[in-house]
Amino acid sequence: MNMSSPLSPFRASDGDRERAINELRERAVEGRLSHDTFLGRVDMALRARSRGELDDLVADLPPRGRWRRRMTEAVAAVSDFTTRLQQAWRRPRLPRLALPADDRVRYVVGRGSSCDLVLADLTVSRVHAELRREADGSWMLIDLGSLNGTRLNGWRLVGPARVRPGDEVSFGDCAFLVSSGQVAA
Repeated sequence: MNMSSPLSPFRASDGDRERAINELRERAVEGRLSHDTFLGRVDMALRARSRGELDDLVADLPPRGRWRRRMTEAVAAVSDFTTRLQQAWRRPRLPRLALPADDRVRYVVGRGSSCDLVLADLTVSRVHAELRREADGSWMLIDLGSLNGTRLNGWRLVGPARVRPGDEVSFGDCAFLVSSGQVAA
């Protein structure tokens, strides 16, 4: 790093810091910086007071080639496509979890025999989650303190969440596609 260059008198903005950190991150991914050097420079970027200090953090890095940038972008695009394809392939194969069509207000899911939907999987807690019908007829999904969590469309629940037909719900490792109608696993 060339710390002897004159420092820019302009104060570093959050955007300037973000650009410098993104440049460092990209270079670390390319293998141009070791992990320790990356962490040290990110720390320095967060403490930098001027644009000049930020410029010095990336000044010794070789310029990025057009080919390398395009290759990195292509790999990222393929990775994103592969992830979306895997999700699309898996989704129709999930068993259906039909929302109760009767007058029940509460529907408990778990491994225990007293639950409305019993799932015999060790990743499911005895009393794992519940579906609760709201006054407007919609359903809320609530995790009941399960060990392995309840997920809605891939996101772990931290509070009640509205469930609609077409949503993917997971109780531990047991995943379902929500539909309307009678409950069936």
